[in-house]
Amino acid sequence: MSRAEVDEGASLGLSTREIEVMSMIAGGQTNPEIAAHLFLAEKTVKNHVRRIYSKLGVHNRPAAIAHWLANRAPQVSRTPSVS
Repeated sequence: MSRAEVDEGASLGLSTREIEVMSMIAGGQTNPEIAAHLFLAEKTVKNHVRRIYSKLGVHNRPAAIAHWLANRAPQVSRTPSVS
Protein backbone atom coordinates (compact mmCIF):
# COMPACT_ATOMS: atom_id res chain seq x y z
CA MET A 1 0.00 0.00 0.00
CA SER A 2 1.43 3.35 -1.02
CA ARG A 3 1.73 6.44 1.14
CA ALA A 4 -0.73 8.19 -1.18
CA GLU A 5 -3.34 5.49 -0.52
CA VAL A 6 -2.85 5.92 3.23
CA ASP A 7 -3.23 9.70 2.98
CA GLU A 8 -6.35 9.38 0.80
CA GLY A 9 -7.94 6.84 3.14
CA ALA A 10 -7.08 8.88 6.19
CA SER A 11 -8.81 11.88 4.63
CA LEU A 12 -11.94 9.69 4.48
CA GLY A 13 -11.57 8.84 8.17
CA LEU A 14 -10.39 5.27 7.63
CA SER A 15 -7.76 3.48 9.70
CA THR A 16 -4.71 1.94 8.04
CA ARG A 17 -6.29 -1.55 8.20
CA GLU A 18 -9.59 -0.23 6.82
CA ILE A 19 -7.67 1.35 3.94
CA GLU A 20 -6.04 -2.02 3.21
CA VAL A 21 -9.42 -3.75 3.26
CA MET A 22 -11.09 -1.06 1.14
CA SER A 23 -8.29 -1.22 -1.44
CA MET A 24 -8.84 -4.96 -1.72
CA ILE A 25 -12.62 -4.51 -1.98
CA ALA A 26 -12.10 -1.99 -4.78
CA GLY A 27 -9.83 -4.55 -6.43
CA GLY A 28 -12.73 -7.00 -6.55
CA GLN A 29 -11.70 -9.34 -3.75
CA THR A 30 -14.29 -11.10 -1.60
CA ASN A 31 -14.31 -11.12 2.20
CA PRO A 32 -12.87 -14.67 2.34
CA GLU A 33 -10.09 -13.68 -0.08
CA ILE A 34 -9.30 -10.57 1.98
CA ALA A 35 -9.28 -12.60 5.20
CA ALA A 36 -6.85 -15.13 3.73
CA HIS A 37 -4.55 -12.46 2.31
CA LEU A 38 -4.41 -10.45 5.55
CA PHE A 39 -4.38 -13.52 7.85
CA LEU A 40 -7.60 -12.43 9.54
CA ALA A 41 -10.79 -14.23 10.48
CA GLU A 42 -13.60 -13.65 8.00
CA LYS A 43 -15.68 -12.19 10.86
CA THR A 44 -12.95 -9.59 11.45
CA VAL A 45 -13.06 -8.60 7.79
CA LYS A 46 -16.86 -8.29 8.00
CA ASN A 47 -16.43 -5.96 10.98
CA HIS A 48 -13.93 -3.83 9.06
CA VAL A 49 -16.32 -3.70 6.09
CA ARG A 50 -19.20 -2.64 8.33
CA ARG A 51 -17.09 0.18 9.83
CA ILE A 52 -15.93 1.27 6.37
CA TYR A 53 -19.56 1.48 5.18
CA SER A 54 -20.43 3.56 8.23
CA LYS A 55 -17.52 5.94 7.79
CA LEU A 56 -18.16 6.38 4.06
CA GLY A 57 -21.92 6.77 4.59
CA VAL A 58 -22.83 3.92 2.26
CA HIS A 59 -24.86 0.73 2.62
CA ASN A 60 -23.32 -1.72 0.17
CA ARG A 61 -20.14 -2.81 -1.60
CA PRO A 62 -20.79 -1.13 -4.98
CA ALA A 63 -21.54 2.20 -3.28
CA ALA A 64 -18.38 1.89 -1.16
CA ILE A 65 -16.28 1.21 -4.26
CA ALA A 66 -17.85 4.14 -6.12
CA HIS A 67 -17.23 6.46 -3.16
CA TRP A 68 -13.65 5.20 -2.77
CA LEU A 69 -12.80 5.66 -6.45
CA ALA A 70 -14.50 9.06 -6.68
CA ASN A 71 -12.56 10.42 -3.70
CA ARG A 72 -9.12 9.12 -4.62
CA ALA A 73 -6.58 11.52 -6.05
CA PRO A 74 -6.08 11.18 -9.80
CA GLN A 75 -3.43 8.59 -10.57
CA VAL A 76 -0.47 9.73 -12.66
CA SER A 77 0.23 7.46 -15.60
CA ARG A 78 3.62 5.82 -15.34
CA THR A 79 3.82 4.83 -18.98
CA PRO A 80 5.93 7.10 -21.13
CA SER A 81 4.06 9.11 -23.71
CA VAL A 82 4.66 8.25 -27.32
CA SER A 83 5.39 11.18 -29.61
